[in-house]
Parts: sequence; C-alpha cells; structure tokens
Amino acid sequence: MFFQKLIDKLINSTEKYHPLNLKYFKLIVTLVMIILLGMVLFLGWLSTKKITEIVTEDFNQQQLLMAKHAASQIENSIEMLKREITLLSLSPAIQYSEKPALINRMNITFSSVKHEGVKEIKFIENKTRKIYTVAEDKKFEIEKIKTEEEEYLNWASKKDNKGKIFFSEIKVCKDSENSRFIIMKMIIPVWQISTDESHPVATNKFSGAILFTIDVTYLVSKVAKKIKSGKTGYAWIIDKNGIFLYHEESSFIGQNAFEARKFKKPIISFERINEIQRDKMLRGEEGTSWYISGWHRGLEGQIKKLIAYAPIRISNGERNIFWSMAVVAPISDVEGAIHSIQSQQMLLQGIIIVVILFGGIFVNFILVTWSNILEKEIIRKTTELKKTEERYKNLVENAEDIIFTVDMEGRIISMNKFGKEFFNRHESEIVGQNISNIFIPDGVLLAINIKHIFKTGESKQLTHRVTVDSKDFWLNTNLRALKDDKGNIYSVLGIARDITDRKKMEEQSYYTEKLASLGILSAGVAHEINNPLTIILGFTDILLEKITPDSEQYELLKTIERHATNAKRIVEQLLSFARHKEPKKENVNINECIETVLSIMNNTFKISNIQVNKNLQEDLPTTVGYPEELQQVFFNIINNAVHAMPMGGVLSVSTHCKDEWIEILISDTGTGIKREYRHKIFDPFFTTKEPGKGTGLGLWVSYNIIKEHNGIINFETKTKEESEKTGTTFIIKLPKISSTNEEFD
Repeated sequence: MFFQKLIDKLINSTEKYHPLNLKYFKLIVTLVMIILLGMVLFLGWLSTKKITEIVTEDFNQQQLLMAKHAASQIENSIEMLKREITLLSLSPAIQYSEKPALINRMNITFSSVKHEGVKEIKFIENKTRKIYTVAEDKKFEIEKIKTEEEEYLNWASKKDNKGKIFFSEIKVCKDSENSRFIIMKMIIPVWQISTDESHPVATNKFSGAILFTIDVTYLVSKVAKKIKSGKTGYAWIIDKNGIFLYHEESSFIGQNAFEARKFKKPIISFERINEIQRDKMLRGEEGTSWYISGWHRGLEGQIKKLIAYAPIRISNGERNIFWSMAVVAPISDVEGAIHSIQSQQMLLQGIIIVVILFGGIFVNFILVTWSNILEKEIIRKTTELKKTEERYKNLVENAEDIIFTVDMEGRIISMNKFGKEFFNRHESEIVGQNISNIFIPDGVLLAINIKHIFKTGESKQLTHRVTVDSKDFWLNTNLRALKDDKGNIYSVLGIARDITDRKKMEEQSYYTEKLASLGILSAGVAHEINNPLTIILGFTDILLEKITPDSEQYELLKTIERHATNAKRIVEQLLSFARHKEPKKENVNINECIETVLSIMNNTFKISNIQVNKNLQEDLPTTVGYPEELQQVFFNIINNAVHAMPMGGVLSVSTHCKDEWIEILISDTGTGIKREYRHKIFDPFFTTKEPGKGTGLGLWVSYNIIKEHNGIINFETKTKEESEKTGTTFIIKLPKISSTNEEFD
C-alpha cells in the first residue's frame, strides 16, 4: 500500500506539472518495467546457456585430449609389435631355419611381446610347408600348414610385399567363460637377406612368413580401462567396420556398434551416434559431439552424453586402417555444477517480478541490487568452474607420462607433476627454460622438431635419450600442435613415455645373439688350432722313432710331445665346452662340472699365478639340470675371481651336502666388491671392467640359470676398508635328488 500510494503521488505530481496528459503514466511504467524484466530474464538465460556451453566444450576438449593420448598409446604398442616382428624376420636363425636357434629366437621375441597381447608366434616355413609355433603355457609345436596359413604364405611370397606388414581382418572369439574377445593377425614375409657364420652370403630366397596372433581386446583394454572421464565416464573403441573392440559393457565386445545398442534398447533412436560413427569416426576423423543413449552404468532412460573421439591409425601395407577411440560421459557430470546456480537465478528473478509489480519506483534500485547479486553468483560460478578445471588438470598431473607444452622459441610453458618428479626439479627450474636445457642431451633435436611443427602443423614422434642425475633414460615423445579457434598454432603439446626397460630388452637381445656368435667363433678357432697340433704330434712321433732314448734330442722331443698333448687336450675341452647341445635335463654330478671348468682354466691359473685349493666332497649327491649351463655358471664366477686377483692369489672351491641342498663355495683373495656395487652385480650389462673386457652379462646369466634350477645364489665380500682379509665368496645352493625321486623326463 505504501508503494502504491507513493506511485500515485508521483503520478499526480507529474500530471500536475507536466504539460501533457499523464493519466497513462502508471501503465507505461509498468510496461517499461515488464520489458526491462523480460530483457533481464533473457540476458540471464543467455548467460546461463553460454556458461553451460563453455563448461561443456571445455569438458569435451579434455575428453578429446584423453582420447588422443589413449589412441597414441595404442598406436605406440602396435608400432612396438611391428618393430619386434621386423627384427624377428631379420634374424638369420629364422631366415635359414637354423634349429634350435630358431626356437630360442622365437622364445626371446615372445617374451618381449606377450605383455602387449600377443598370444602366439608362428613361423610358416616355405620349403617344408610346416608351421613352428611358440605360445604361452605351451610347448614348442611343429605342425603342417593349414588353408588360412597357406593364404598368408602366398601373400608373403610375392616380391611386391617384401618388407611389408599385413594385418588380417579381426575375428571374434569366445573363451572358456563364454565371453568375447577379438583376435587379429600380423604377418611379415621372411627373405634370406641376412648373413651369419653358416651363410656368409645371403641367398635372397623366400623363406616363409612370421605371424603374430594378437588379442586386440587385451591390447586396447590396457589403455581403455584406465580412462575415467568426469565422475562416471568411460571409453570404448570400434574398428573400421564398426565392431566394438572394447566397451565398458562387456557384452558389446565383438558386436556391431550400429546394431548392439538398438538390440539392447529398441525404443531409443540412436540415429545421432550412428551418424557420428559412420560419417566421422569410421573415416578416421577426430572431434567432439553429443548423442542420446538409453543407459549409463546401470541407469536407464534417455541420457544425453558428451563424446570425444580420435583415430587410431595402423599402417597395413600400402593402406591405412582406422580404429576409433571414443571417450564418453553423461552431460549431467558437467551440468551438475551449474544446476544450483540456475535454480537460484530463477528464484531471484521471481522475486524481482513481484518487487517490480509492487514497487516500480524502486526499479533502478532493485536492478542495481540484482546486478550485485548476479555478480556474486558469477563469482561463485567462476569459482566452481575453476574447481572443475582443477579436476581435469589433476588428470594430466597424475598421468604416468611426461606431459608438457612448449612455445615457438622452445621455452617450456608447463609440465605436469610426473615430469617434474622425473627430472627432479622444481617448477621454477623448468618453466621458462629452453627445452634443450632440460631434455639433455637430445633436447636440441626436440627443439628443431618443435619449430618444424609450428611451420607445418605436422605431428612428430621421436625416440631419444635423456640424462637425469647422471642416469640415462630413453623416452618416446609425441609432439602435437595446439591450435586456437582460428587454426593458429599457439603451442606444442608433448607427451613423453619412459621406454628405458624396453630399450634394455632390445639391447639384451642384441648382446645375447652377439655372445652366441662369439661361441661359434671360439669353436671354429679351437678346431683350426687342433689341426696343426695333430701334425706336430705326428711328426714328433716319427722323430722319436729315429732317435735313441738316451740322447738329449730325445728328451727335447718328449718335451714337445708332452706340451703339444696338453695343448690338444685343452683345445678338445674348449670344443666340448663351446659346442652347442640340445638342452636336456639329466642327473648332474657337480664335482665333475667343477673339474671340467678348472681343467679348461688350468693354463689361465698358471699364467695369472693363482693357486687352486679344492675340497670336493666324495659321494656328493646329484641334482637335476643342464650340465652345460651349470658349467657356464662356475666358469663365469671363477673367471670373475681371476680378474679380481690381478697380482695372483688363492682360489678355493669346495662342495658339500647340507640337509636337502648341495652347497658350492667359490672363494677368492681379491679386492672384494665395493659397497655401492653390491646391489647391482646381478643386473644385466652392469660391469666394473674396462671397456672391451666385459659385457656385464656373466653374473646376470648365472643368476637366471641357478634360478631356473630352483637354486639360490648369494655372496659374501670384504674390501680392505672392512677387513684385513679381503676377497669374495659366492655361495650356490642346488636341490639334491632324493632317493624317492631319481627319475626325470
């Protein structure tokens, strides 16, 4: 009533002093207020809509970043498999079907790739039309070629396909629990283009084909399972034909994406997602959008979902195969943050309507008040948006890859938590620094490629070395351009993965083959030495027959005969030790193995001024194993002991039986092992010897051989800082054969 009276008074006053008739002033004011209120409501609706669009787009861009990163990880895994199958095809043992080296080489490769989803490796031999198979928990198999393998062999035999890798169509399989999984095969031709000791000249003939059987579901699920978008989002993957390779709904795996959803929820129209799949995803495009689904993690009904998708590119001979990675989340995960603001705005606008209707005179005051309240709400909304951004930032910060951005000059703009911990530096020591000063020593290479990306926009993938705290690591880095709305590149995104362990496995494979070649070379040299020794002994016998036993020349000839005979015995032992035999378990006499090694190294002991003390228990029980491998263990440890006593010393070897174990002790009086090296002596490629005098594989090989024999290997050592008596004792324990278990396969 007060406001009404005040309005009437103002109107009457206006009518009194205004020259025009103002009897409609109240109606005009009311209409103006309603129009203004309508404009405010409209602007509020636009503001809410715009904020929703911004949050939604930002959320979808984060999903797109996750989809790209996941797609890149899967591409990297497939590239690794392509490198492994290529390396295997270049092995002389495979090309010339050298058994058992062929078996060993296939087993080495299988151990490297089985964790990427490879279920089996096959070599299809062209000459014999046989298939050699290596698989998990299965013995090495040889079988006749089948129709499917015959087709792969025909493809591989064409010269045009030399050096190419072919991917078969996917095949849907079921396991023992009747769940589906996807199988794909990778094939590469094998030509006799490499050389080895047995084939010094390459024949360039077609040898056969290598086939990897890949569990695609396992391969992609390793990445897809880890993706969590928002509160409830997840990832799924389809192939070029729209078949689900992975989906959170496990029953979808192996089904056609255009049919599976309709079958589960026929009352929902899936036209929009089908259009996205058909026109975008199956054409290898990347982007973001939305669609209507009929369910989400147990909830049913029409649910609007945000989707980001990125292609997974697989090179297949002369053409590319596109899979597509999708990351989806219900839009409610995004809109939940702004629902409360929308409700408050609606309530506030209702109050304004009432106030305007009953107090037009105070409309300006009310508008100002409303503007202030709206400003507070915007601040609150901005705060919530920052919290949302912080959640997505945490996804990047907690990733187990080095994620960073770089400007055109090569200066680092940002780096995630994992990267800062990897380089052991604070953010202030990284941000603003040139990339070449952080990624030492190959940072210059990264800087060059970053400038190239700013010019061309092309993505790059590099494998390079980096040194952190005097330690060398190998990284696989993907560089991609980040563009604004106008398509201008404003920075480069880098995602680097630590592949040091994989690199070590490749080096290990190289050194293993190199050592095998050295063994063959040693056997050849020993054989060549054996021939002239035979001639020397033969002519010595002839001369001895012509000279009387009491002459001085007779004694000289007997000396020659004695030393030549000793040299021939050493060469024959070396041949026996180096000659490769088909591994076969048997009852092993440990004392005989030790005697063989000591006999081979007898001359080394004399030259190095080393005294050998033996204390071998008589009637020592036997163990089950491979005698050649155990001889290699004793040889490696004794050889290291010789190197530890450059000025001579005492080597002690003893054996005895204790409880259920055969215990072997090998001791030296050398300098001992330094404390900082003790935890690393069984690591592969670790050596304290000078370059060229050791590979760092001896103790690592010995450790694995003893472990394979169900034994234990350990050591005790003292340096001059710890004791007056220095030296090292290696203690080896092997299980003895019980009286009730004398038989073996």
